Amino acid sequence: MVHAHLLLVVLAPLIASCAASKTFRPVMAPDAPKAIGPYSQAIVSGNYVFCAGQIAIDPATNALVEGGIAPQTERVFDNIQAVLRAEGLTLADVVKTTVFLKNIDDFAAMNDIYAKRFGEHKPARSTVEVAKLPKGALIEIECIAAR
Repeated sequence: MVHAHLLLVVLAPLIASCAASKTFRPVMAPDAPKAIGPYSQAIVSGNYVFCAGQIAIDPATNALVEGGIAPQTERVFDNIQAVLRAEGLTLADVVKTTVFLKNIDDFAAMNDIYAKRFGEHKPARSTVEVAKLPKGALIEIECIAAR
């Protein structure tokens, strides 16, 4: 009986922590493009906002911005800012980004705009070249922001 009681005392907190439901909710940013697949624009979990990758879709037309890497990168940042704004956040709250480039030769042009948009704030970043992106985009950026 004592052993059973002791086991219950030891296991109860563990069981409670495992049974605790994880809470998260999707972000619905009206000024950002709607998701083009079965995913959310972003998910809020605790103090973090996990933004889905944004490509250069103009939310007014739902069309990919043309003109090369510079206008596409600008549009991607506009879209990211719209998602963050829906949660009362800005680029200054971003702690990590991942940049996907169709052509790594576009790195310098992307990097100039990236540096301009973030200013003195320098979140952790990974940049990779990929074979293809949705809708023929040249760039996609995903990010994580913290409150």
